[in-house]
Amino acid sequence: MRDLITLAFTAIVIENVLLYRFLGVCPFLGVSRKRSSALGMGLAVIFVITISSIVSWLLYTYILVPFEMVYMRTIIFILVIASLVQIIEMFIKKISPSLYRALGIYLPLITTNCAVLGVATLVADPSYTFLTAFVFALASSIGFLFVIYLFSTLREKIERADVPKAFKGVPIALITAGIMAMIFSRFGALNI
Repeated sequence: MRDLITLAFTAIVIENVLLYRFLGVCPFLGVSRKRSSALGMGLAVIFVITISSIVSWLLYTYILVPFEMVYMRTIIFILVIASLVQIIEMFIKKISPSLYRALGIYLPLITTNCAVLGVATLVADPSYTFLTAFVFALASSIGFLFVIYLFSTLREKIERADVPKAFKGVPIALITAGIMAMIFSRFGALNI
């Protein structure tokens, strides 16, 4: 149990998918201007990363490895992710049209979020069991939500601040992201 908690904490904070692995930086910068959009994207990413990673792990472990088709891993994982996003999009559109409209373009954009493919690829490792793959995928996606929401909160405050003209917009966002990455990297030095 302690190993699972350590794995989850590591995936959320120390080896965060955004600040340590630098996966999913495009939506991190593009969707984080407002907390509401960052929250919507983060919640959708939690579901997609977790489910697609588990499905990818199962396909990798029980089909690709036994049939010696590991070279097909990336293509299969992309198909799983794209299919899952399409199914989720149709389900949400049918069940809750208002949520579907609120998520807007963010839902289909999850298909191209490299954090989703990155986590699915990371759990396709012989050292991961089903349980550890699930915990890592869920924790990585929670880490994504945590960081993008925190970053959106900072960006909203920075928008109202007196920032020099040369640093407005993306430059100050990149500086802020760099500072966040440095702060989060120090958690790894705590020797938990």
